[in-house]
Amino acid sequence: MERGVEWNFEPTLDRIAALMDVLGSPQHSYPVVHVAGTNGKSSTTRMIETILRERNLRVGRFTSPHLISMRERISVDGAPLSEERFVEVYEDIAPYLQMIDAQGRRLSFFETLTAMAFAAFADAPVDVAVIETGMGGSFDATNVADGAVAVITPISLDHVDYLGPDIATIAGEKAGIIKPGATVVLAQQELPAAEVLMRRAAEMGATVAREGLEFGVLGRELAIGGQLLRLQSLKGTYEEVLLPLYGAHQASNAACALAAVEALTVGDDPLDPELVRQAFLQVTSPGRLEIVRRGPTVLVDAAHNPGGIQATLEAVQESFDFAKLIAVVAVFEDKDVQGILELLEPMVDEIVVTRNSSPRSMDVDDLAALAEEIFGLDRVYQVERLDSAIDRAIGMVDALGEFSGAGVLITGSVVTAGDARLLLKAGEAT
Repeated sequence: MERGVEWNFEPTLDRIAALMDVLGSPQHSYPVVHVAGTNGKSSTTRMIETILRERNLRVGRFTSPHLISMRERISVDGAPLSEERFVEVYEDIAPYLQMIDAQGRRLSFFETLTAMAFAAFADAPVDVAVIETGMGGSFDATNVADGAVAVITPISLDHVDYLGPDIATIAGEKAGIIKPGATVVLAQQELPAAEVLMRRAAEMGATVAREGLEFGVLGRELAIGGQLLRLQSLKGTYEEVLLPLYGAHQASNAACALAAVEALTVGDDPLDPELVRQAFLQVTSPGRLEIVRRGPTVLVDAAHNPGGIQATLEAVQESFDFAKLIAVVAVFEDKDVQGILELLEPMVDEIVVTRNSSPRSMDVDDLAALAEEIFGLDRVYQVERLDSAIDRAIGMVDALGEFSGAGVLITGSVVTAGDARLLLKAGEAT
């Protein structure tokens, strides 16, 4: 059944709330950890899920958007719903969707997926659900759930047409996931965002845990395949935690995830340190500075706004000793494309501009023209198709010789990352 495109956003919870009512409010049948923010939501959600699963809990995970398969968004026991189960869940709720539609309140694509997740988790049943917002917070379809723990990752400018023109306004929208009596885990925020979030927490009588104060990263050092962390959390200190992901931003995500799990846990005792180490050892975050090929090294990253690109570039600089870096970039036209390109310019030697599979992808001619203004004509290559663009970038590295120390970074959008993973056969993002 046609539900429109996902990026059409109407700020109301009326339709999804009506659907939840007729479904028997499945979103209230298990505790929820609710994750909002601009960057780092999916990685943090996956980390929370992994720690909870290591504690032998049955966990539902809802994330968006997907990289390759729609089924990635709804996961139970660490695995996406099977094709059969995905269809079955939709068919289970379809009569109720039609009831709401018939009232003149047609549910959107994202609302339908959200309802499917809540229903699938109740039917499993899960012990806890970790739910990532789609966009914003207050009027995001996921906000019909009441998170016992709300996690808010770093907030920066994104989706300004929908969420507001400045950090404070966007933070106000995302603060809507903070519910009465909840615990709020706050990643480090810019001051305007922090003020809004703290005010909302006070109004809701919520307990606040702030990165850098109540919890945080005490130390980190590079390790093979990732980084070794020392984490201070709400109930204890955890030494020698190996996180197989790159960058300071992922260390911060790990600290937030650990604090969220502790906040959900009854009692004052810390978690078993060995359990924590085992959990983080298993963490994956597909499409987030992921090595999808070696010889030459090809990295795929889903960053799609200046905040995400900045974190990615810092991680590349820290963790990969590239003598030369070639970027393959495809972006959505409604993003801060100039801001993204200006951040890439000092770090990237040459750039191959292209498009991804989304109709929102920026026209290649327009992207090339903008890139040439920032990089200069001699550093920009224009290739119409992503597969050809990747081949071009890898060919450019190969031409430098086996020991050139050059690498390729494919970035600009979650869709770009998903397309690249599919083309390079990186597998389903479980």
